[in-house]
Amino acid sequence: MIDPLVERIATRIRAERERRRWTLAQLADASGVSRAMINRIERGESNPTAVVLGKLSAAFQLSVASLLAQAEETPAEAPAGVRRRADDVEWADPDTGYRRRQITSPRFPAEIAEIHLPPGARVPYPAAAFAFLHQLVWVLEGHLTFHDGDTVHELGAGDIIELGDPAPRVFANTGTDECRYAVVLSRTDRP
Repeated sequence: MIDPLVERIATRIRAERERRRWTLAQLADASGVSRAMINRIERGESNPTAVVLGKLSAAFQLSVASLLAQAEETPAEAPAGVRRRADDVEWADPDTGYRRRQITSPRFPAEIAEIHLPPGARVPYPAAAFAFLHQLVWVLEGHLTFHDGDTVHELGAGDIIELGDPAPRVFANTGTDECRYAVVLSRTDRP
């Protein structure tokens, strides 16, 4: 039985690839993810890791949040108003235990996601995953070691970092407790 969220992620990735009229080989070249892995993801046979999603989103010139948001989203025709936590879908990285929940709907002008990063987890993203975006990270609980290119920031609860030009970035929890943070982003231009 295929997890419905994994199936929606598969559909989203396949749709993005087909929209560009790319072959599996072309997406593999653009992303650095093997053709076999992309094929397994698109068939819903593999839940991609956060690192793989970062590489695929960079190839598509989308943020990971944008790529996942459409897979996690409530239908666009759903009425605005209260959405209960129990009704939200949460994606989990099968390698690190990183968990992500989309907070905003597609109607909202910014994308907001809540992230839970377990102790010891480290999630790197290529610079291209941050193209065309204004983004900030707000640490809600715990400690986040954030690598912004060559600069390392140690962030605690309540700390916020607004990101500048695209750079390779790493979200790492070097503490002993889970880190919970929010990612807020808005587009600067559509690719």
